[in-house]
Amino acid sequence: QVQLVESGGGLVQAGDSLRLSCVISGRIFSGTAIGWFRQVPGKDRDLLAAIRWSGGGTYYADSVKGRCTISRDNAKNKVLLQMNVLAPEATAVSYCAATNSLLSVIRLVYHYWGQGTQVTVSS
Repeated sequence: QVQLVESGGGLVQAGDSLRLSCVISGRIFSGTAIGWFRQVPGKDRDLLAAIRWSGGGTYYADSVKGRCTISRDNAKNKVLLQMNVLAPEATAVSYCAATNSLLSVIRLVYHYWGQGTQVTVSS
């Protein structure tokens, strides 16, 4: 079993930056992937970025490529998502999640989720 806790959300102006943090506890393996998702009301959670605990690879959605950087700190059991040049359409609840599946770009394989943190970008 894996537990995840997100933090770092808040209210920012368009063009500003935020860094989200996900602290992970439980059974973590080198093949475990940690993903960052966003969700607006009435829609499914969309994957923004993912990283394997081994650091062997990263994934970025086209919508955030070039503006977001996902990284990990194994010593602190933490995964970070740096988000730069935020736009109002980035307003959403952000979640981190964990999977041991190789198909880490598929939302349904993520079985463990944090509680979410609100990101609000004002114009």
